[in-house]
Amino acid sequence: MNTRTNFKYVEWRDTKGLHADSVNAISDLKFLKDELQFLKDLVAEHTLELIYGKPHEEAVRIGAELRTFDNRLKNLLKNLVIHSNNLQVLTDDIDVPNELQDYKNVHYKLMIEVMDFHSDVKNAKHKIFKMMSSMMKESKQKKMR
Repeated sequence: MNTRTNFKYVEWRDTKGLHADSVNAISDLKFLKDELQFLKDLVAEHTLELIYGKPHEEAVRIGAELRTFDNRLKNLLKNLVIHSNNLQVLTDDIDVPNELQDYKNVHYKLMIEVMDFHSDVKNAKHKIFKMMSSMMKESKQKKMR
């Protein structure tokens, strides 16, 4: 994630900084959406090789994991867009007690969810590329025999 905020200091952020965090997180998630589609296509492209190879169970598990990522991504994007739109309420002239602090608490939780999602996708990518590289090595060895 490429935000410039240390999330421990969210309480010190002003509304411009909070908005920048939200916009960056939404942009990152949209990129991850494309990345997940690439990974699903990659796994689908090599499905036959995976079915006849040893890591078939792992491929099925990874495919299911990618589908759950789609749902998490949709929910997270929806929540971030709503959260970003709620920032306009903070800039109005109506003072509501603890409004900014409540917004920052939700902001902090959403940013942590985004970081967790990034971590989970990174781990899934590592598993996929490890599985694909071992499959390609086996394929090369079979051709050499």
